[in-house]
Amino acid sequence: MTKIATWNVNSIKARLGHVCDWLQEFGPDIALLQEIKTVDDTFPRLEIESLGYNVGVAGQKSYNGVAVLSKTPFEIEQTRLPGEDEDEQARYLEIVTETDAGVIRAASIYLPNGNPPDTDKFAYKLRWMDRLIEHARGLLALEEPVVLGGDFNVIPQDEDCWDPTVWEDDALFRPESRNAFQRLCHLGYTDAFRTFHPEPGAYTFWDYQGGAWQKDHGIRIDHLLLSPQAADLLVGSEIDRNPRAKQKASDHTPIWCELAPVRYAEAAA
Repeated sequence: MTKIATWNVNSIKARLGHVCDWLQEFGPDIALLQEIKTVDDTFPRLEIESLGYNVGVAGQKSYNGVAVLSKTPFEIEQTRLPGEDEDEQARYLEIVTETDAGVIRAASIYLPNGNPPDTDKFAYKLRWMDRLIEHARGLLALEEPVVLGGDFNVIPQDEDCWDPTVWEDDALFRPESRNAFQRLCHLGYTDAFRTFHPEPGAYTFWDYQGGAWQKDHGIRIDHLLLSPQAADLLVGSEIDRNPRAKQKASDHTPIWCELAPVRYAEAAA
């Protein structure tokens, strides 16, 4: 089985101990990290490589930044989302690697927050989503297993937040953001977690304020979207709440999916 996880770590330097513990305990084959908040040269590569991972980084000083960790060697395909050459924000990293599930194309995505929604930040978010949709459409044309994972900063449905009325004016919940996310899914991508968990009340983010974690006042904004070829191999998806319960934790927690080996999937078919 191939385990692919995504986690907004909210600073790799501040959370390095938690990340290393999680890599050793959970052992994902591919880990997609967001908001690493560091440039490539200062990413703690040696500490993570010592745990058996190959490392790819698209970093940015103090803000944003994404990384991919993989037990198997990989080729980096994209270090920025195509479509806007002047966009220098580090929010996208795409790799290709060989796994038990075959050749997998995986992208670590840190989609813009967009708040406040009456500013240019929201317009940038929607432009970024349009670019992602166009790129994701092109990836489908490759007819290969693709996993788009990360912090999408979108609450897709009412059941993905503890109280929709609290979020209705937020950029994460605005109809424009949700509609763009649905357009992305409607290209032919499968929300891995929702395949197994249609029920409400499952979250990946809890704010640091107001005792949100203790009250379970969360939202689901971290997602794993699978192309049809990857969805055919999908055998499970869960949210790992354990890292969020630790001291000095990220405000996000990992979410993961598991893909069957190609030979197993072929036999089942």
